[in-house]
Amino acid sequence: MSNYSFNGLGMSLGNLALLSNAQTRSISAENFTGEKGQGGKATEGTGRVPARELGQGWKVSPSIDIAAGELRTLADISGPGAIQHIWLTVHPQNWRRLVFRIFWDDEETPSVEVPLGDFFCSGWCVRCNISSLPVAVNPAGGFNSFWEMPFKKRALITVQNLAPDKIEGFYYQVDHTLTEVESDRAYFHAQWRRSNPVTYKGVHTLVDGISGAGHYVGSYLAWGVHNNGWWGEGEIKFYLDGDLEWPTLCGTGTEDYFGGAWNFEHPKGEYGIFSGPFQGLPQVIKPDGLYQSQQRFGMYRWHIMDPIRFQEDLRVTIQALGWRSTLEGQRRYLPLQDDIASTAFWYQAEPHKPFPQLPDMNGLEVV
Repeated sequence: MSNYSFNGLGMSLGNLALLSNAQTRSISAENFTGEKGQGGKATEGTGRVPARELGQGWKVSPSIDIAAGELRTLADISGPGAIQHIWLTVHPQNWRRLVFRIFWDDEETPSVEVPLGDFFCSGWCVRCNISSLPVAVNPAGGFNSFWEMPFKKRALITVQNLAPDKIEGFYYQVDHTLTEVESDRAYFHAQWRRSNPVTYKGVHTLVDGISGAGHYVGSYLAWGVHNNGWWGEGEIKFYLDGDLEWPTLCGTGTEDYFGGAWNFEHPKGEYGIFSGPFQGLPQVIKPDGLYQSQQRFGMYRWHIMDPIRFQEDLRVTIQALGWRSTLEGQRRYLPLQDDIASTAFWYQAEPHKPFPQLPDMNGLEVV
C-alpha cells in the first residue's frame, strides 16, 4: 500500500482528486458487518421468497424487520474512521416510533438520540423533499445524511422500535471509511426536544447543558401553530461560555434565522416553500377542512459556513411569538403556546453530558 498523506476526511470538490490510504466500507442488510468481500452473500432474509428461483446473490436480504420494543444494532464499526453517508427508508407512520441513536468510542450514553424522522428533517411523518447539503430527502421518503462523523475507536448505531407492533421493511445503508483521524476532529452530536405546548411567555429550549469545546452546526424545527395569524416573530438566542441572562447571539425573528423574510410570504397570500444548501422551509402542512386542523411547518438552518463556536458551554432557545389583533392602531406581540419539536446538531470534544430522558412513544407522537 502506498503511503499517501491525505486521510480521506473533510471531502469536497477541492480535494476529490487526492489519493488516500483510506478504506471504503458499507454496512447494510446485505452485509451486516461491512466486511470486505462479504456483501450479498445472504441465503435468508426479507427477500428470500422473491429470490427463491434465483438464489444467493439476488437480493435475498435487502431490509430488516424490527420487532415490537426491539433495540436493533444497525452498525458496529471498529475505528479509527468516519461515517460519511447514511441512507435509509421506512414507512412514514414509523418516523416518530423509531429512535435513532449513535454512540462513539464505547461511551455509556448516546451522542445522537433523535426520533428517526426528525434526524432527517421530517418530524411530521409526512413526506416532503429536501435538497440541503448535509441532509437530503428524496422521493419517496429516501433519507440521506452526509454529516461527517469521525470516531477514534468505535461507532455504534442503533434503532429502537417504541411501538407495540412489528415494523416491517426497514432499509438502510451506512457508508464509512476506515482511516486515521486527527486529534482535533470533534464528535458529531444531535439532540431532540419538544415543548407541547410552549408555556405562556416561556421559550422553547433547543439544547442546554452542553459542556466543553465545540461548535453548533444546525437546527431543525417541526413547528405546529395553535393560533391564527403569523407565528414567527420570536428570536433565537445562543448563550455561549458563561452567558446567563443575556445571550451573545440574538436573532431578529424566526423566518430571518431560517433565511427568509417577511413571514415567508411569496407569492402573495401563500407560504413560499424552499429548500437550499444551508436553509429551508421545505414543508407547510395546511388545514384540509376535515382532519388536518392546524398549520404545521418544517424548517432547517445549517451553520456549515458559519459554525457557532463555544469553548465551555452552550444553550440555545427560541421564542414563540405572534401578533395580537388590535383596534387602537398600535400593534402588540402575542406570546404563543405552540407545539415545537427541535433537533439540534453540533460537534464537540468528548465526554458530553447525558441528554435529558427522551419521552415515550406517546410523548413523541404527532397529535
